[in-house]
Amino acid sequence: MIGARARQGAGIGFALVIVAVALNLRAFLTASSPLLGEIRAATGLDFRDAAMLTVLPMLAMGPMSLAGVAVGRWLGERAALLLGLAAIALACASRGFSSAAGLLFGSAALAGLGVGLVQALMPAIIKRAYPVGMGLAMGLYSAALMGGGGLGALGAPWVARRAGDWHAGLAIWALPALAALLAWMLAGRAASAPASAGRMGGGWLPQCLRSRRAWLLALYFGLLNGGYTSLVAWLPPAFAQRGWSNQEAGALLALMTAAQVLAALVMPALARGRRDLRPWLAALLLIQIAGFGGLLAELPAAAGVVVLLGFGLGGGFSLCMVLALDHRPDPAEAGALAAFMQCFGFMIAALAPFATGWVSAMSGGFGAAWVYLAVVALALIPMTACFAPRRYGQATQGLFARGTPSWTGPVPSP
Repeated sequence: MIGARARQGAGIGFALVIVAVALNLRAFLTASSPLLGEIRAATGLDFRDAAMLTVLPMLAMGPMSLAGVAVGRWLGERAALLLGLAAIALACASRGFSSAAGLLFGSAALAGLGVGLVQALMPAIIKRAYPVGMGLAMGLYSAALMGGGGLGALGAPWVARRAGDWHAGLAIWALPALAALLAWMLAGRAASAPASAGRMGGGWLPQCLRSRRAWLLALYFGLLNGGYTSLVAWLPPAFAQRGWSNQEAGALLALMTAAQVLAALVMPALARGRRDLRPWLAALLLIQIAGFGGLLAELPAAAGVVVLLGFGLGGGFSLCMVLALDHRPDPAEAGALAAFMQCFGFMIAALAPFATGWVSAMSGGFGAAWVYLAVVALALIPMTACFAPRRYGQATQGLFARGTPSWTGPVPSP
């Protein structure tokens, strides 16, 4: 956890550590997609089974995002984050030694568990370390997270081609995970929280399970991120069917990720100081719909289409995290609510590649998948209207320990 010195002096140095950690939370996930042809040839996986390389990490992230709150209290946030990064590094390194489908699936699940542990703790750490600039700090974290995904998509086929082996394109991501682990260790006692930090009543989880607002956040987050998981799984294969090379298809996914990074940085800054995030979220959903329409029409300007999609998805992810944290002023409580949202949200998002893969198989092409994702984004627009800031306090009443200070709205995100 973050101690008094970190809370008072959190700045560029600690932000760089956060960036180093976040860069490892998606690279392993996007690395497999542009290498799917080689992986399928070596393992005999069909497209539906190959989707498990994306689905399994997302399924693992979900429960661990919830369990990670308890693990952080048991081990301490510093040690728990080290454990999560070590799991990611081990999972990536193991991919350099086996072509067996079962071991690849196991590494995907292990990496997902590590990512889920880190993601469970990071929102509370950021809110505590940057109480004034929480929105901007969360935007930086989200941007780095998505930037890591871009590095995976672009770097994996390049490394595989240079090494002459697709295993190298998957295993190389153990190195940045080890670098982040070292950076977090060097953060040292700045990662220790005061004893009073994070005290909550033990009944918050059952209360969340009975809370309409907690489930609404989880459903919204899951459906919003289903577009990302589907595109990570199917965007390169869809363009490979149109004659694109692995490197070109991976570069397209990396371009989408670059747009996500830009949106994750820009959108919290544009929404800075505004209590109501609903207009911004609705606008980002409309941008997504336009992007999926561009894929459906097979517009020749593929780069412009994926930039639209990346901007809509990246900005939506970043603002959705801020939306959850804004519901509670206390960092530990806000982090617990965000962990619940991520737990079930990631499990919902993990189902999206199955759904889009199924409709694609039934229709004989990826067009039906793009229609499905556009319809989901359209359905999220009326859901967005439910998140009125004046109702945050009422919607989360009773979730945490008695004696929690009452309040009627979010902490404005500077």
